Amino acid sequence: MKKSILLLLAMSFVVISGCAGNKAKKLAYVEKPAETIYLDGYDRMQRRDWSRSILLFDEVERQHPYSEWARRAMLMAAYANYEANKYDEAVAAAGRFVALHPGSRSAPYAYYLIAVSQFEQIRDVGRDQGKTAQALTALRQVVRRFPNSEYARDARLKIDLTRDQLAGKDMSVGRYYLRKGNSLAAINRFRNVIKEYDTTTHAPEALHRLVEAYVQLGVMNEAVQVAAVLGYNYPGSDWYQDTYNLLDKTGGLQLTKHLDEADPDKRENFFKKAWGRLF
Repeated sequence: MKKSILLLLAMSFVVISGCAGNKAKKLAYVEKPAETIYLDGYDRMQRRDWSRSILLFDEVERQHPYSEWARRAMLMAAYANYEANKYDEAVAAAGRFVALHPGSRSAPYAYYLIAVSQFEQIRDVGRDQGKTAQALTALRQVVRRFPNSEYARDARLKIDLTRDQLAGKDMSVGRYYLRKGNSLAAINRFRNVIKEYDTTTHAPEALHRLVEAYVQLGVMNEAVQVAAVLGYNYPGSDWYQDTYNLLDKTGGLQLTKHLDEADPDKRENFFKKAWGRLF
């Protein structure tokens, strides 16, 4: 992953962004040409000496703040922070580059670096998903601003993963509420998955859990309608089989007879109405 980012950076070598991190630690001031300091930083980066390369790239900007080398050193420092797993520093640095040089040909890479730095900080669904939401926003910005770029192609893939993560969080919380018997709170979570993340891998389970929650409440008409939506969209899934078995045990199958007897057009119309009413 990170090798591909280095390749992308090399391809977009035209310009580069500045780093806000590591300001507490600076090199002793020894005046040198900007190119010399920059190349020293690049050499350190090639040797994966991220900390030293960051300091050298920062030094380019400190000694020669208005030079072309300073602009290049900015984004190189941001990239080095990313490689050093200092993601917040990388985000801050790339963000500063975008603020100072919004029209630069390297701006797409800076936006992309912000997005992947947020993406790398996504945590498991059992923890706070604030970074996940930030990553989704940043990834969407890459796609919106630079839809035909190489960065947008990768961002679209990561958007799918990020949305799946956010759906997973809602599912985790919803399951917890369901186990505790808090059916209404569980329903809100599962409905949100269907409304906001219906294309993710969690959608079939969310529908099944909705059926469980409605059965738990004794609201069988809603349970049957959700089951019908699940069967219509995911007829061969294990979750539909689980739902079928649940309704069989609770008597809900008797309420579905008219659906089997209906003609295809009426069935499809029913599913559309059920979806609109429930979600």
